[in-house]
Amino acid sequence: MSALLHLLRPHVRDIGFPVQRLLPAAAVPAVGPFVFFDHMGPATFPAGTTEGDVRPHPHIGLSTFTYLFSGALLHRDSLGVTQRIEPGAVNWMTAGRGVVHSERIPADIRDSGQEVEGLQMWLAAPADREDDAPGFHHYPAEALPLIETSGARLRVLAGAFQGAVSPVRTEMPTLCASAELEARASMTLPVEVEVEELAVYVATGELALAGQTLVAGQMAILDPRTENVARATQPTRFMLLGGQRLDGKRLIWWNFVATSRERIEAAKVAWAQEQFPLVPGETERIPLPAGSLAA
Repeated sequence: MSALLHLLRPHVRDIGFPVQRLLPAAAVPAVGPFVFFDHMGPATFPAGTTEGDVRPHPHIGLSTFTYLFSGALLHRDSLGVTQRIEPGAVNWMTAGRGVVHSERIPADIRDSGQEVEGLQMWLAAPADREDDAPGFHHYPAEALPLIETSGARLRVLAGAFQGAVSPVRTEMPTLCASAELEARASMTLPVEVEVEELAVYVATGELALAGQTLVAGQMAILDPRTENVARATQPTRFMLLGGQRLDGKRLIWWNFVATSRERIEAAKVAWAQEQFPLVPGETERIPLPAGSLAA
């Protein structure tokens, strides 16, 4: 039996920021707690404009996980947090029963013409934690463990890998790591006890894995019980993600994740009626999609 269970290809979208979306997919709605996976950019944004800015918008029932390869973003949220996100750091916001945030391109990044590229991931909350209070944590790159071998570098962003443990606090067992391989270098992807579902996403380059050649933009869903060896045919950046299987089906509508339709409908009404908390320093908001409320 092949260790490769599914091979996902991206859906290309433009949300003011060019993205390649891998999750959710028809065949794979989630990988461990990960229910959403966007590769953003690379893109540059004109000075003196708001192109690429994501205005304040709400979330429930998930954690947002932002990780950049280049450039920077400025995060603001309804908890009163203002945080610049730079490459290698982990920005982790837990929505719980409701939070609002914005993500904007800093002026210095626009003015210098720097490319912005990175990942935006959502992790569903465990069913018994959907109503928890929202929270925010930022982890600089130097706080995250780095594993280096010949021709290979891997930073553990969440969970544990080969004995290295990330300080990032998660709501359920989770694995996320960012890896770089030089041409012809390889890395063993060992079996991790708490990983019940596992994926590899190729951000750049080309990777030989589980009898397939994966190119940039593809995600392989693997059998986590099988030890795999990833070999780069050229300089390659890839992501490992997965963890414990979700405790039931999740519904996703717009920016909301929930175990029930009722929770999502209540969140729609709350946003339409401006019942969510405000983001200090922000005056804009993304409106509820047209026609989404029952007449």
